[in-house]
Amino acid sequence: MKIEERAVEGVTILDLQGKMLIGEGDELLREKINSLVESGTEKIVLNLAEVPYVDSAGLGEIVRCYTTVSRKNGELKLLNLTKRIHDLLAITKLLTVFDTYDEESEVVKSFG
Repeated sequence: MKIEERAVEGVTILDLQGKMLIGEGDELLREKINSLVESGTEKIVLNLAEVPYVDSAGLGEIVRCYTTVSRKNGELKLLNLTKRIHDLLAITKLLTVFDTYDEESEVVKSFG
């Protein structure tokens, strides 16, 4: 997994590339989110357009990241869910937890 960080209008967007599996990408994402939160970043978007597959550990890591950011009064939102990831979030009822967006401009505006 690769993570590229960029800022758009005060929102930190993490472009994730590759599968998010146990031992592959989940720890990298955890470290990245922890470092952002420690530096005071409060508006974070995970762009999942280039993530073809997420296993249960990867899903757990996304939930953990959401919790970490929320505890620091931040917001974590999801962008560009693939059909497979959308279906996974629907089955696990996590779609009701996350704010999800299809357009980058929409998610940036949503932070207000």
